[in-house]
Amino acid sequence: MTDPIIETRNLTFEYSNRCVALDDVSLTIPLGKKTVILGSNGSGKSTLFLHFNGILRPRSGEVHFDGKTISYTSKALTELRKKIALVLQNPDDQIFSTTVEEDVAFGPMNLSLPRGEVEKRVEDSLRLVGLEEMRERPTQQLSFGERKRVALAGALSMNPKVLIMDEPTAGLDSRMVRELMELADELNQKGMTVIMSTHDVEIAYSWGDEIRVLHQGRLEFSGAPEDLFKHEVKVHDIGLVPPMLFEMNQYLVRMKGKEEKPFPRTTAELVQKVFHGDTRTIGSGTIATIGIDSDPKEALVVTQGYKDESRTVGACGTRAKRYVEEREIRTDYRFNAFENSVLGASEGRDFLLYIDQQLVPLLETKFERLEREFGLKIPRRYVEVK
Repeated sequence: MTDPIIETRNLTFEYSNRCVALDDVSLTIPLGKKTVILGSNGSGKSTLFLHFNGILRPRSGEVHFDGKTISYTSKALTELRKKIALVLQNPDDQIFSTTVEEDVAFGPMNLSLPRGEVEKRVEDSLRLVGLEEMRERPTQQLSFGERKRVALAGALSMNPKVLIMDEPTAGLDSRMVRELMELADELNQKGMTVIMSTHDVEIAYSWGDEIRVLHQGRLEFSGAPEDLFKHEVKVHDIGLVPPMLFEMNQYLVRMKGKEEKPFPRTTAELVQKVFHGDTRTIGSGTIATIGIDSDPKEALVVTQGYKDESRTVGACGTRAKRYVEEREIRTDYRFNAFENSVLGASEGRDFLLYIDQQLVPLLETKFERLEREFGLKIPRRYVEVK
C-alpha cells in the first residue's frame, strides 16, 4: 500500500450561509499515483482542493501533508504551496498578469530564484503545455483553452511535488482533452502526484489509478475505478452513469460468457478481449519504438533502419512531438499514439512510435498489462536516440 501524501481526517467545512460543503470527510491521496476526485457539480470537490493547500481552514478535522498536520501560519503556508500547485477550474480566477510570460514567471519570481532559473522554469513550463511561441502574447487575447494552459504552466513553473487540477477538461475540445491527459501521464511518470477532479466518468475510469467519490459533501467511495462501477446500486444512487468501456465489458460477461476480469480500460484492451484467440482478426504487426532523449543529434541517421513509408507513425510525449515537428517527420498520430499503435499492430500494420525516453517505463508497463491480462503479444523493437 502506497504511503499517503495528503490525508484528511474527519474534515468538515461550511460556508457563511450555513451550507455544509464537506461533511466528516476522511480520505487519503497516495504518493506518486493518479487520483480522481469524482462527483457532480456542488459535491464539494473544489472546496476539498482549497483545503489541500491551506486556502480554506476546516471547521473541524485535520488535513495532513507528507505525514504532518498542516500549519496555517504564513511561513508554513508559503512552504506548503511550493509543494502543492492548484490549477483552478476557471483560468480567469488565476491569471492576472499582462502577458503569458509574466504570468508564468510570477510564482518562481516570488520564490526569489535567480533570474536564469526563473527563465528556465518559464521556458520548460511553456514547452510542456505547447505555448512557447505565445510567451509575449497578451493574456486577454488568448482563447479559453489557451488561458487554461497558461494557468497550468504557472502551476508547473513552481516544480510542485503534487499537482491538483480542478475540472481541467471542462470547456476543452476533444483534441485538447487528449493532450492534457497525456501531459498528466507524463508528469506522473516523472514522479509527480497528480490529482484531478471531474464529473466525467469516462475520464475517471480510463485515467485514474484511484477514485474518491464525493456526493453532497460526503465521501461515498475510495478505491480502484472498476471496484466502484461494479456496485450498480451505489453508482445509481449517487447520480453516476457507468463508463462505456465498463458497460461493454459487462455485456461481454452476460451475453458472451466472458470472464469479468480483466476489466478493459482502453479501446485496445476491449478489442483484444472481444477477439482474443481469433486469428482472423488479431494481426501480427510490429511496433518499432524510438526513445527520444533531451537533445538528439543526427537522429535521422540513427533511425534510418526504422524509416519505412508503409509504417504508421506516432509521437508520444513533449520531446517526441517537438522532435518530429522540428524535423518535419510525417506523423499520423500526435495524440493517443500508444493506443493507436496497439490497435494498428492488432490489425497487422507496422507502427513506428517516437516517445520521450522518460516515458519508456510507462510504455513497458502498458505492454506488460496487455500481455499479462489480455494475452496480446506484439513484436516490438527499441532504440534510444541521443
